[in-house]
Amino acid sequence: MKQDLDQLISKYGADALWITGAAQHNPAMVYLTGGAHVTGADLFIRPGQKSVLCHGMMERDEAAKTGYELLSYAKFPMQAYLEQAQGDLLEASALRYADILKEIGLTEGTVLLYGMVEFGQQFALMQRLADLMPGLRLSGDFDGSIMLEARATKSADELARIRHMGQVTTGVVKRTQDFLTAHKVQGETLIKEDGSPLTIGDVKGQINLWLAEAGAENPEDTIFAIGRDAGVPHSGGTPSDPIRLGKTIVFDIFPCEAGGGYFYDFTRTWCLGYAPEEVQKAYDQVKSVYAQIVTELENDVNPSRYQARTCELFEGMGHETIRQDPQITQGYIHSLGHGLGLNVHEKPWFGREKDPSNLLHVGSVFTIEPGLYYPDRGYGIRLEDTWFVREDGSFEKFVEFPMELVLPMRGS
Repeated sequence: MKQDLDQLISKYGADALWITGAAQHNPAMVYLTGGAHVTGADLFIRPGQKSVLCHGMMERDEAAKTGYELLSYAKFPMQAYLEQAQGDLLEASALRYADILKEIGLTEGTVLLYGMVEFGQQFALMQRLADLMPGLRLSGDFDGSIMLEARATKSADELARIRHMGQVTTGVVKRTQDFLTAHKVQGETLIKEDGSPLTIGDVKGQINLWLAEAGAENPEDTIFAIGRDAGVPHSGGTPSDPIRLGKTIVFDIFPCEAGGGYFYDFTRTWCLGYAPEEVQKAYDQVKSVYAQIVTELENDVNPSRYQARTCELFEGMGHETIRQDPQITQGYIHSLGHGLGLNVHEKPWFGREKDPSNLLHVGSVFTIEPGLYYPDRGYGIRLEDTWFVREDGSFEKFVEFPMELVLPMRGS
């Protein structure tokens, strides 16, 4: 959690964190500012000292909501630095940042960099700033050790926000289910009022509309894939594909709060009208693995244990798994789950067996999502819910939603 940052900074041998960029769709800045409407800022975090947020003058009121000590860029007018640098924007920007760092007393030590910014510009700026301030060691936290470890356990407020996103998400899933089953069928194809086929693109358009109406966004799109595409885990679906009876539809939806806040992640697999016998059998196997894994969850263990267990269960059913061959393209071919928060994928990781800090703790939020994929047979199956560890160490699913493969058609 946030209160662990000072300890983590010291643990990993750093002297300060420098987070840059907007406070929207920028996980590190959103986490530390609460998502204030700040379109460009620099936040400096140092153990034992008051944190400083540098901001634009037009956003001073929004910046003030963060509670940090404020420093306006207006105190360092760019025009003066451009004159000093004879019009060289890179040099002027580096000189300006050097003065900002001197102003806050950050002139030496290891500074770890975070934030979502244009890579080329930032790389050039940090190179030049390092030349101007040789006492500073500017470095990236490549594994996200400090920030992701802090974010890996959620507060009660964060859990409440994720739960709300779960309710929004499953509300949209229910609307999608009702939308599909209300359509008329011609042959085995769902048709619209004008007689043309209902397509993947039509359905995804409705999903986007319903999410927006609920105050959510899906910046990483939605997976809504049918038939062979459903057998490729991260196929988003082909927009022109018609919706047909008896074909598996993998519906993986992972929206976030508007502005790039907390995500939810949820998957169901459906067949409209009926399911082929092979598909029903595979679905029942995926569902049984899901049910078995959730009965075995324990606190303070590395979740990679459950990836190995999932492989064991599927192998016992006769399916190939990624444990046997990392290059397989059918069977069980991905990780069982992942942490979730301000990123769709974050700590704890289900594939980090050797990381001693990669544990399920009170406040951990993660997905459970076993699946089987047979694209050459025209189907794929995945079931996913988002879970968390309660204060008492028990495990809870954020939102309940039916797991049913076959959706009966209601349209005449």
